Amino acid sequence: MAENNHITLYDLQVASGCTISPFVWATKYALKHNGFEIDIVPGGFTDILERTGGRSERLPAIVASGRWVLDSWLIAEYLDETYPDRPMLCGDPSVKVLTKFVESWLWRTAVSPWFTCYIKNYRDQSMPQDHEYVTQSRRAFLGGRSIEEAVVGREDRTPLVPPTLEPFRQLLAEHRWLGGDKPNYADYRALAVFLWLASIASTPALTDDDPLRAWLDRGFDLYGGLGRHPGMRSLFGLKLRPGDPEPFTKTPGGGGIASRNTGPASTRGESDRLKRA
Repeated sequence: MAENNHITLYDLQVASGCTISPFVWATKYALKHNGFEIDIVPGGFTDILERTGGRSERLPAIVASGRWVLDSWLIAEYLDETYPDRPMLCGDPSVKVLTKFVESWLWRTAVSPWFTCYIKNYRDQSMPQDHEYVTQSRRAFLGGRSIEEAVVGREDRTPLVPPTLEPFRQLLAEHRWLGGDKPNYADYRALAVFLWLASIASTPALTDDDPLRAWLDRGFDLYGGLGRHPGMRSLFGLKLRPGDPEPFTKTPGGGGIASRNTGPASTRGESDRLKRA
């Protein structure tokens, strides 16, 4: 068992002290979900191996009663297996599979394009001793391009991301959390994507009226405002220009997952639209 209900977490931070790693963010939420107090070991990119005594060159890492556990997914599994009397993160194996799907979809849909839009902020806001490491290591993710080359045209690319999040909005329009009535690990892995962005974004990525705001505000407010670090930037306030796509669907869905067939009255409107078409 964790000593005195405390678990040590090795953090990955930018100069403001805000966590930059989505994997560390997910682990912070997982630990709080289980009711633990977190003892943070602060630091940036280039001192990870030294801070962990040579045990890891990537984070997160936790220490619970002398036991080291690495990797955010392994940590989540460790918490569920070791503390079954506490709130479960996944509960059922199917939750783990679906959580990985949601996370993978968000990374491809949002993180990948946002990365090229905000990579200069990512580098510039990291700790000074980490600037060179980020500059050189992220070239591989950018296909050999420099950070300065990658961000060119970001004002044109940023407005293209919000419309792709529409399936996520529709899901959260029907449910308070991805976990249903209460947040689970799917919520934390998804929130981690937006927490990562809020830790670096110098310009907003979502419009003020984006329906995702309700879920994001609830998530950032969890556990005494865990996601409200003073170093965080606002995600909202994106100003659209003429020709930019609509950021989200502003009319109720007409069918598919947006409606349920409970008899002819429930489908008549959609049927009439199809006939007119």
